[in-house]
Amino acid sequence: MRHARLSLAFPEPPQGRVMLFGADGAEDISAFVPQNTTVIEGMAHHHAALQARGYQVETAADQLPSFDIAVVTLPRSREAARARIFLAASKLLPNGDLWIDGQKTDGIEAVLKEIRAFSNIAELHSKAHGKIARLSDPGAIPADWAGASYTPAPGFTTKAGIFSAETVDPGSVALAAALPEKLPTRIVDLGAGWGWLSAQILRHPGVDVLHLVEADHTALECARTNIDDPRAQFHWADARSFKLPEPVNGVIMNPPFHSGRAADPSLGIAFIRAAASLLTGAGKLWVVANRHLPYEAELSHHFADVSEIGGDNRFKILAATGSGARNRRSR
Repeated sequence: MRHARLSLAFPEPPQGRVMLFGADGAEDISAFVPQNTTVIEGMAHHHAALQARGYQVETAADQLPSFDIAVVTLPRSREAARARIFLAASKLLPNGDLWIDGQKTDGIEAVLKEIRAFSNIAELHSKAHGKIARLSDPGAIPADWAGASYTPAPGFTTKAGIFSAETVDPGSVALAAALPEKLPTRIVDLGAGWGWLSAQILRHPGVDVLHLVEADHTALECARTNIDDPRAQFHWADARSFKLPEPVNGVIMNPPFHSGRAADPSLGIAFIRAAASLLTGAGKLWVVANRHLPYEAELSHHFADVSEIGGDNRFKILAATGSGARNRRSR
């Protein structure tokens, strides 16, 4: 979508070293030469796809050398956007160019309004329901844009931009409350985020090992900080395709159901399929979902027994056990 804006800002491949802060693994970023471009991307599936296309990809920019050009893709979070802009500006060589790119739905107009309070806009292009702007004075980005940490619960630290950074997600709270006292020995928390639900799982008797699987590198690094337990193993991976050498006997998950701003129930369905592939034949899945999401049919396709064990008018807690498809084929 934003290729049209990038083509206006960069009608020819830019000279010098380019830092592109955030990119979808499948989007057209041909305005930038792979050999000269470093992409900062922390989502595991986008990271892998960009690497496969020949780009140098890093999860963070803090330890990188300076660049001639930095292009910041706005995330949805305003605080995360400010932190990206501040970090990108700090990584520019003298007289380097800082570009800010974003959709209107991601707040590009509000961010540019803030920036105009301390820097002129040297160049601006509007296209494809968004804008890309070059700042005249990148060094004027205020220090308080560097990004703050949050404490959403006692003993837990998060950063802006990750899911439910400022408060514990109520779906995870409902799921934790519905779990049985004793849990299986080998468990996967699929889409573990910054670790709150995993910490609750580890309080239950029976758990010998817990695999935290999370696609967002920043969230997983927060989980590493938040959980100090030798039973916890951390995996930076796309939950939808995650595999282990041996099956586990429990999966617990609060799967996402949005792609960007749009509801996308197929994400949760993909998590269910992944969970089924990770479990032993007698393994058990616990999942929380918004009440309206149609997960029961997919669960019944993979598991012999599916039941609702808790919830309210907003959430439902579903438990599933036994491989329904394999059991039916063996009859």
